[in-house]
Amino acid sequence: MTDSSLYPFAIEVSPLTKPKGHFGWAIRKHGKLLERSDRPHESEAKAHAQALAAVERAIRGEDTRRR
Repeated sequence: MTDSSLYPFAIEVSPLTKPKGHFGWAIRKHGKLLERSDRPHESEAKAHAQALAAVERAIRGEDTRRR
């Protein structure tokens, strides 16, 4: 899945202040926050991969809540 095929979703990956050197992600749908990571990721690439998996779950309509 390419970034151009993610519309209306947008992935934002950003560095975290704590722990240093780790990254977090956020997914927005039409500009509104849909989901964000609750765990730090060791690299920007790993954070982006996890965000992409979350977008794919959202597109398929899977329930993201844990039971």
